[in-house]
Amino acid sequence: MKKIGILFGMENTYPHAFIDRVNEITKRKDIVAEMVQIGRVEQAVDTEYDVIIDRISQDVPFYRAYLKNAALCGTAVINNPFWWSADEKFFNNCLAVKLGIPVPKTMLLPSKERPTDTSETSFRNLKFPMEWNEMFSTIGFPAYMKPHDGGGWKSVYKVTGESDLWEKHEETGQLVMMLQEEIIFTDYYRCYCLDGKEVLIMPYDPLKPIHLRYATEPKTTGPAHKKLMELIKKHVLDLNQALGYDFNTVEFAIRDGIPYAIDFCNPAPDADVYSVGQENFEWVVEKSARMAIAKAKSNKPGVNNCTWGTFMQSSITKSDILKLRQ
Repeated sequence: MKKIGILFGMENTYPHAFIDRVNEITKRKDIVAEMVQIGRVEQAVDTEYDVIIDRISQDVPFYRAYLKNAALCGTAVINNPFWWSADEKFFNNCLAVKLGIPVPKTMLLPSKERPTDTSETSFRNLKFPMEWNEMFSTIGFPAYMKPHDGGGWKSVYKVTGESDLWEKHEETGQLVMMLQEEIIFTDYYRCYCLDGKEVLIMPYDPLKPIHLRYATEPKTTGPAHKKLMELIKKHVLDLNQALGYDFNTVEFAIRDGIPYAIDFCNPAPDADVYSVGQENFEWVVEKSARMAIAKAKSNKPGVNNCTWGTFMQSSITKSDILKLRQ
C-alpha cells in the first residue's frame, strides 16, 4: 500500500478535500491519503509516506527539517523542500529576465540594520555613498518596497518618493528589501500551475477585498484575449519548469497588452474554497490529487523523488532559453 500525506496548519477546506479526492479516486486499494502524522524524527530514517504535500513548513522550521530528511530517504515532497529553502523573490525576478519574461524593474537594497554579529567593517565592499540617484531614476516613483525573500504581503510598502522610502525603510530592521517599479495594470491574473504542465488562469483583482478578488471579468476580449492567454500560459510553464515547483501560483499585471510577472514564488498558495471560489477550488483539488497519485505510483524507494527545475539540473544557457521561448 502506497501512502500520500498532507502536512498543513490552520487551513481546512483544501487539505480535507484533497484527502477525500485521492481516496475517492484510488478507492483506498493500492494508494491511500491521510493527514501526515509525526511521532518522532530520527536522522536518515524513512517516513511511511511515498508523497507528502507540504502546506505549512514555511512557517514551522521543525516541519521543514522533517521534510528534508523525508526527501533524502525517498519521499516525493511537494514542493521540493531543498529548493524552497534556497528560493527568494529577487532571484526569481533575475531568472525571469534571463528567460525573457517581463517583470517590473527591480533593485536590491541593503538592510536598514546590520545583521546580528556584524559590524561596520563587515560592509566595506559597499560603495559609499551608494548609487541611490541612479537606482531611483531607473525605478521611478511611486514604487513598491518589499522583502527580497518574503511572502504573504508582509512588510510591503508603497513609496511615493525618496523621503517616503527612507521613512518607511526605518521600519524594516534587518530585512533585505527590494525596490520595484509600480505596474499600473488594466487586467490582472492569478494562475495555478501543477505538475509543471497543468495551468489554470484566473481573472483576479488584488485591489478588491479578499472575498471579491476572483469575482472579476477581464477587460481584454476577442482575439487579443486569446493571444494573451496563450502567452501567459507559456510564461507560467517556463517559470515553473525552470524553478521546479509542482504546486505554485503566478500573478501577472497587464500593462499595454504585456503581461508582467509580479509574484511567482507561492509554493503553498491559497486554495481555500471561500477565497478562490468553488470552480477554481474543484480544479485544484482534482489536479493536485491526480498529480499526487501519479507521483506515488512512480515513486522509487531510497532515491531522490523530488522535482528539480531546469535551473538546478544544469546552468541555463542561451540554447536553453531559446528552447523555452519556442
